[in-house]
Amino acid sequence: MHTTGLDGHRTWRETASHYALLPLRVFLGVTFVYAGLDKLTDSAFMKSGGTGSIGDTMRAARDSAAIPALVDLALKSPVGFGYAMALGELAVGIGVLLGLFGRLAALGGALISLSLWLTVSWATTPYYYGNDLAYLMAWLPLILAGTPYLSLDAAWRARRRMTGGYR
Repeated sequence: MHTTGLDGHRTWRETASHYALLPLRVFLGVTFVYAGLDKLTDSAFMKSGGTGSIGDTMRAARDSAAIPALVDLALKSPVGFGYAMALGELAVGIGVLLGLFGRLAALGGALISLSLWLTVSWATTPYYYGNDLAYLMAWLPLILAGTPYLSLDAAWRARRRMTGGYR
């Protein structure tokens, strides 16, 4: 059974096991919020060309990407893609931190990480030097488990149970 708060009836090991995903959830949430805000506030990033721009970054990654067609698609509107990426990272980060539609937010994070792995960091060798694959793997436990405690999802479920609603 999942609870929305700390449960004083558990042993230390049971409590640690119960909350084991919380550090991962906080790390990924804060990291994605930061990444989204960093992109939105970087004056050089949200441009189709120039040093540090989303356009130049994508053009540099295009020929070494596993799926160059993904980069080509984004290059049709690099600034629009940059805003979509930044807003997506913000939505994912906030969703995971608040535990609001936690599995969906984690899926969004995994898809962002997958797209970055298949494009920007695909050519990184050895593969473990690239961080996007590690982020993709880090999202998987949250896709499977969701945000079952200390979350709006848990509070919502508890409220539905108390009112006799959906289980």
